[in-house]
Amino acid sequence: MVSNAVSHSFARRLDAEGVTVAEWVFLRSLYDVSDIAPSQLAERMAMTRGGVSRLADRLVAKGLVARQADPTDKRAHKLALTPDGRKAVPKLAVLADKNDEQFFGALTPNQREQLEGLLRNIAKEHELNSAPTE
Repeated sequence: MVSNAVSHSFARRLDAEGVTVAEWVFLRSLYDVSDIAPSQLAERMAMTRGGVSRLADRLVAKGLVARQADPTDKRAHKLALTPDGRKAVPKLAVLADKNDEQFFGALTPNQREQLEGLLRNIAKEHELNSAPTE
């Protein structure tokens, strides 16, 4: 129940900004790199190349991501955040932080640390290495 409430609340916050949770994960993944091949991004996000391509298409249409020719391979391209996309990530990160604070702010720092440790153990046990994107 908590997971669903946290996820739905965050999805509503993002929806108000015109972005889905999957798009947020995509944008956040691109934020730390200057540009990246779609296949590398797919691997990083544990998605198929087709899934990355569909998300890229949506974000290109929103003006948040650009496709750029790969200077080393004329048949390939790279994905990068546009200036608007680069500005959007910190703004959306604030929404994520507010959402977390809304749900987990009632916990003491020690309780939060314990909860994070327990969730990391579950993630490790199930080899969960990336955020859900669907």
